[in-house]
Amino acid sequence: MKRFTSSLYLVTDRGLAKKPIEILVEEAIRGGVDCVQLREKNIATKHFVALAKTVKNITIRYNVPLIINDRIDVALAVDADGIHLGQDDMPLTNARKLLPHKMIIGITVSTINEAIEAQKGGADYIGASPVFATPTKTDTAAPLGLEGLQEIKDAVTIPVVAIGGINLHNAEDVLLHGADCLAVVSAIVCADNPCQAAANLAAIIKKLRKSNHETE
Repeated sequence: MKRFTSSLYLVTDRGLAKKPIEILVEEAIRGGVDCVQLREKNIATKHFVALAKTVKNITIRYNVPLIINDRIDVALAVDADGIHLGQDDMPLTNARKLLPHKMIIGITVSTINEAIEAQKGGADYIGASPVFATPTKTDTAAPLGLEGLQEIKDAVTIPVVAIGGINLHNAEDVLLHGADCLAVVSAIVCADNPCQAAANLAAIIKKLRKSNHETE
């Protein structure tokens, strides 16, 4: 099992992207993204596999893990680094049996109980979602808010990836309320310059971690 250590996590969205996904991914990585989740809901499996192979060639060059959203078959087909599952996807225990031991498994949670269950089931990280309301996903639970995020963080010991409405203006508050990693969609995907957008977020993470280190 690989240890999840990322701090800036890009989740792709073809519908919002201003550039082809493979170009977007590479620019975002150059800016500081250190994990990529490829999320595709409305393309044929063969096209998803082809895109995942292209993106994996990019992530390998930069030594960045590639996570596939939902689709275990695609993750296995391209030997991805991990899979991210929602509460309505294949149960974690079943997924663990199907996937190589080395593969990262992330689980979306929106309650403390879901977070605890994900940790008990062997998840490598949890995606606390949504922290804030976001137009990129309309089928999610009510926003956790900063307090809800902190409560989830306090309930588990595995990394907490915060997602949902995270941007340059609230990133620091999200980190201060327990997030180990920021997952972003529109803040990078919708940017005219994904590299710079990622760099701006990475700078906030670096500054805060440096500050925490100096006060320890």
